[in-house]
Amino acid sequence: MTDIRLSPAIKICGVHTREALEVTIGARASHVGFNFFPPSPRFLKFADVPALAAQAHGRVIKVGVFVDADDAFLADAVTAAQLDAIQLHGKETPERAAALRARFGKPVWKVVSVAGPGDIAKADAYSGAADFILFDAKTPKDAALPGGLGLVFDWSLLAAYRGALPWGLAGGLSPANVADAVRGTGTTLVDVSSGVENAPGVKDTDRIRTFCFNARNA
Repeated sequence: MTDIRLSPAIKICGVHTREALEVTIGARASHVGFNFFPPSPRFLKFADVPALAAQAHGRVIKVGVFVDADDAFLADAVTAAQLDAIQLHGKETPERAAALRARFGKPVWKVVSVAGPGDIAKADAYSGAADFILFDAKTPKDAALPGGLGLVFDWSLLAAYRGALPWGLAGGLSPANVADAVRGTGTTLVDVSSGVENAPGVKDTDRIRTFCFNARNA
């Protein structure tokens, strides 16, 4: 489950500095995303993990973001960051999601990339294998990263979704549109990364605060 403490829950993803983490906590985000995908400009280096994990402990839910990571890498990250949940942002199958949930005993989130109606339906395959679905915008086939590009999908595609799993919304969210996203979709969680940055991987403190305020007051 997501351990949602606010409605909607708010996840600030790609945090990798103490300053950005403190602002995230101070703005009353419920979740922080630690990115463990090396090509990303938001990659959290293992040398920096212990300090951030200690800073976050007991104050915000820590979600590790992984892209087709192997078991050894996952184990190191889960232990170092004392993660509360594992987010899979690659091509992980339902079988893989279920295996990781069993091995680590942590809630597993699966990102489902959306471009059209058929993509929404793919979430159903993870019922019983994952704990939470995060709908995100599908990136172009030649994109170097699977997310964090500020792309938005058609939120109306979610209007008829009645899946078995709780779900959240990502993809192109920002302080300017998050309230509309919450009102328009009824999502229980909003997830933002590039939308609260002033450069790739560089979090903007004012944008974090404004995003959280607008999401809570949608």
